[in-house]
Parts: sequence; structure tokens; C-alpha cells
Amino acid sequence: QVQLVESGGGLVQAGGSLRLSCAASGLTVSSYSLGWFRQVPGKEREFVAAISWSGGGTNYADSVKGRFTISRDNAKSTVFLQMNSLKPEDTAVYYCVASLTVRTILSGRSPYWGQGTQVTVSS
Repeated sequence: QVQLVESGGGLVQAGGSLRLSCAASGLTVSSYSLGWFRQVPGKEREFVAAISWSGGGTNYADSVKGRFTISRDNAKSTVFLQMNSLKPEDTAVYYCVASLTVRTILSGRSPYWGQGTQVTVSS
């Protein structure tokens, strides 16, 4: 059974930083691309970032480029999202996803999703 468990969310002031983690189990993590989406109540889920199975390729939404960094540690089956210079509009539930390709992640059709972790940025 595949499980993706996010952690690291919380409340932070604008301009601050948070680091999200997602621990994966039940799959060969080194064979999967990993990523992050976010969702605000009443709105569609929004792509945030993705990283290829090797870590050699990354993709970011324009809204987070230069502020967020995605990375992975295959030995620990974990993907990270370092979020700096946070803005109130970054407030959302953040979801970890896994898929065999970055293309599938970008399509929003990843087969595996975590339960999400809340990030709240106060102004």
C-alpha cells in the first residue's frame, strides 16, 4: 500500500520560511518523480513543484519560482519543499504527489497523493 505522509506545515508570518517533508512508503521511491500541489478551499488544486526520479530535473509554478526549492533524498524516501519569502497568498493545504513521470505530475493526474498539510501565512 502506497503512503505519502506530509509534515512541516504550520503558521508563519509573511516573509518567513517553512520546510515541508513528505515520507513515501510502499513504492520504489527512486523510480518515481515526486511533486507538490496546493489547494485553497473553493479553488482547484494548483501545481507547485516537481522533481524527477534522479533529482536532476525540477519544475516550478511561476508563482513560486525563486522562492521555493524542491529536493529529494532517495535513501530516506523523502521529498522536501523549502519555502522562503512566504506570502499570504501561499496559504493553502499542500499535497505531496508521486508518479512515474514529471509529465503526469504536471497534468494533475498523479496516481498517489498524500493527505495534505496546512500552511498559513499571516500578513
